[in-house]
Formats: sequence, structure tokens, C-alpha cells
Amino acid sequence: MQSPRSEVAAAAYAGGVAVVGGFSPGRVSKKVELYLPGRNRWRRLPDLPLAVNHAVAAAAGGKLYVAGGYGSPRLWVRAAFVLDGKRWRKLRPMPAPRGAAAGAIVNGKLYVVGGVTPAGLAETAFVLDLAAGRWSTIPGPTPREHLAAATAGGRLYAVAGRLGGVDANLGTFEEYTPDDGRWAELAPVPEPRSGTGLATVGDLLVSVGGEGPDLATIGSVFAYDPGARTWRRLPDLPTPRHGMAVAAVGGRVYAIGGSPIADLGYSGSNEFLDPSG
Repeated sequence: MQSPRSEVAAAAYAGGVAVVGGFSPGRVSKKVELYLPGRNRWRRLPDLPLAVNHAVAAAAGGKLYVAGGYGSPRLWVRAAFVLDGKRWRKLRPMPAPRGAAAGAIVNGKLYVVGGVTPAGLAETAFVLDLAAGRWSTIPGPTPREHLAAATAGGRLYAVAGRLGGVDANLGTFEEYTPDDGRWAELAPVPEPRSGTGLATVGDLLVSVGGEGPDLATIGSVFAYDPGARTWRRLPDLPTPRHGMAVAAVGGRVYAIGGSPIADLGYSGSNEFLDPSG
């Protein structure tokens, strides 16, 4: 990555991986960069209107959405934006500020789940109807922060996270079905983690890296098969990291940026895995 950053948001967008905001050395970043695997090149996208870290990003219909996060280490953000063409447009703010959450788009709706509020861990989730431009509130998954989310088969999945510090990492894995509005608990990811990423590749949900106790970053990668309801181990990250961009493009999972050390560090590493081998 051209500008090493950590605690970024990410989405598969415009045929590549969009890496949004985060920490760069000495500051919170407004930068948005797009990695194009077909060309093995980077392209700069318009800067965010607001510098953020620990935000949520997702893409659908040729548009890139960003919501929440922190404007500084503990300045919560309610704002939401969409990149539609060549400029960012402000959306209605979330019902309340939310940092270190996770998000994904399911059936035309952006879900923001988990994370931290000024009052503590979030117990509710926010849903933005992309067509109507309105937010609503639904019950959230098990309260936790620094979790990851993705969608598969019309359902929303939320994995791992932590209750506070990395000594309180969780393996919790839950599935939300929009039709009945319920969360269901699934088999936990085999190694508890926070600051992980989750991407959907074919029929698999792939959890990549994270941050663990004892000042360690996590290199392990696991794939969940929703049909078999089982996890299996995949090859480890060459560069263990947390707070990175994780997204799937063209049958590959990309892990970009993040921190190679526990707490705050910076990396420009760009590595990929083809789960099919």
C-alpha cells in the first residue's frame, strides 16, 4: 500500500479493494486508496470529508459507504458518507455514535453491528436502508468491539471481537437472518481474536489475522463453510497483523495494511490467499 496505515476500513469496490481512513504515522487519515488486483496497481480515490479510524465500510451498486468510527482516539463519530462517482456525499448520521464496529450490506441495507458507544459496548445494531436513506435500530449480536462482519446467502455474520483489552478476546460467531430478525449462535472461530477481518469467498467465510494477548499479532486464518457449519484452518498470514483491510476480489482474500505489532503500528503489506488452493 502506498501509505502504510492501520485500523482501516475496507470493502470490495470497483473491481478492487478500497482501503479507507485509519491511523497513519502521526495522524488520523482521510485517505482512500483502491488496489486493483488485475493491474497490480494502486489508485487514489477522493479523500473522505472527515479523518476517521475504526470505521465501517461496505460497497454495493457501484457505491462505497463509510459510517462511524473515531475522529481521534476517543472522539466518536455519527457521520455516514457515500462515494457516488467522483465525490463523497453526506448521508443521514447514525442514530448514535459508534466506533470499532463491523458492517456489511445485505439486500440493500447497510448493517452496523457491535462496537463501542460513549456508554460502553453496543447492544443494538443500526440499519441504513440504502434506497430510502433512513436508519433504524435492531437488536445487536453479543456486545463486543473490534469484531468483523460479512454477508453470505442473504444472511449477516459477525465473528470474534473483544470485551475490552485483548485479554478478553472472543471466538463468538453469530448469524443474523433478516427475514425473522434473529441472531443465532454458531460454532466459534477456533482461535479467539480481535481486530480481525472477515470476507466471503465463494461458499466460504474467511477470518484473517487479528490481535491477541501477550502483545502478539495473530497470523492464523480460518474458513467457515455455512453449509457444513464447520471451520477449517487455512495457511497463515505471511505477515501477522491486526486492524487491516480484508476483502475478497476474484476468488482471492486480500489482507492489506494494518499493524504488525500489538497496539499501534503501521504496515503497507499486501498479501492474498486463494482458499481453493
